[in-house]
Amino acid sequence: MIMMTRIAKAASAGLFLLFFALPAHAIDVERVVSPGGIEAWLVRDAKNPIIAMQFGIEGGSALDPEDKLGLATMVTSLLDEGAGELDSQAFQKRLEDNSISLGFSADREAVYGSLTTLVETKGEAFDLLRLALTEPRFDKDAVERIRSQLIAGLKRATSSPNYVAGLAFSSTVFPDHPYGKPSRGTIETISNITTDDLKGFTKARLGRDRLKIGVSGDITAEELAKVLDQVFGALPADTAPFTIPDTEPKGAGETVVVSRPIPQSIMIMGHKGVKRNDPDWFPALVLNYVLGGGGFSSRLMDEVREQRGLTYGVSSSLQPFDHASLWVVSGATSNDKAKEAAALIQEIWGRTAAQGITQQELDDAKTYLTGSYPLTFTNNGAIAGILLTVQEDDLGIDYLNRRNELVEAVTLEQVNAVAKRLLEPKQLATIIVGQPDGVEPTKAAADDRS
Repeated sequence: MIMMTRIAKAASAGLFLLFFALPAHAIDVERVVSPGGIEAWLVRDAKNPIIAMQFGIEGGSALDPEDKLGLATMVTSLLDEGAGELDSQAFQKRLEDNSISLGFSADREAVYGSLTTLVETKGEAFDLLRLALTEPRFDKDAVERIRSQLIAGLKRATSSPNYVAGLAFSSTVFPDHPYGKPSRGTIETISNITTDDLKGFTKARLGRDRLKIGVSGDITAEELAKVLDQVFGALPADTAPFTIPDTEPKGAGETVVVSRPIPQSIMIMGHKGVKRNDPDWFPALVLNYVLGGGGFSSRLMDEVREQRGLTYGVSSSLQPFDHASLWVVSGATSNDKAKEAAALIQEIWGRTAAQGITQQELDDAKTYLTGSYPLTFTNNGAIAGILLTVQEDDLGIDYLNRRNELVEAVTLEQVNAVAKRLLEPKQLATIIVGQPDGVEPTKAAADDRS
């Protein structure tokens, strides 16, 4: 308890100092390469005795076999459930006794890990991370306990209309691609996963060749270089080769209704977006803020909620993946207003494509997007995560100091050209979960595994 109090105070102090320091000064990102050739990006913050590390290894749930969907999720749920000579209880006790935060996760693209530790317990923390990655035990009792938890979570999720809508949308726009599969698996596929599958995944997927690392906190480049070899040096040099094809979203103009006995309809609409390395990324980012990313100041929120009272909330987002991209609108409305809400969203989509945005909207969007950016650097963990994302998106080690300049450089002509290029109301795939009055589906759900 004493340790937790100290780490909480240190974290709080870190937030305060970073909040006021980052807007006024350039962010110094160091490229650190270990003697063994492992690279990490580091932002050093010696003001607080905390170190945060986040890493990602390319190759996530998109590679799960069809009959073992959820494998990546199950592996990452078990990596901190016992390793080396420590069973699950002993491993967790070491973490708790030393106030070490360690976690793993997986999404479609990668396996991720995060570690936060006080400087005085960094040796223990880095060794536990090494054990988890290189010597996971997958003891039978831990495997069955986690399997039960995952299945219970899936049973809860399948009663959630938002989860069902997300699954239906993914399987509609990516029907023949790994992106259309349920990342968390199904009750059947989670039940199929064996201990050999778990061990095979760690052997094939956890390697150094697809590893990217971000670190922030009270650690020098020299110290970090040694830690990188200590933690990751025993991983295989190469992961098993794989290929995921690029794809374009399908379902253009289709309407899919998944019937559920609920008073509100959950809506997801979307079509092709823009990838992170597209030259039009920043004009699209500004446009999305105006369209539906700006909360109560967005066009969608103003017209769909404030003027017409059709929903409590509606928003849009850019979703770039490694092998595809989406521009998505989501919201909820009463069943009797679902048809009107979907039509109005399409109307706003088309009007924005045809007429663009105003200079005032552009200026307001820039003010928000540049002014709010420093607030994302709230603590060492957040900074380590940003360093990891910048590497994954191949944006360059000086990106953090260039990002606001790139937003400021966006012109009205660029935004309106992107609106004409990308916003296509007739291409929107529409998913509605509920009992929407008057909405006639044009296509059956591609895969309603719920």
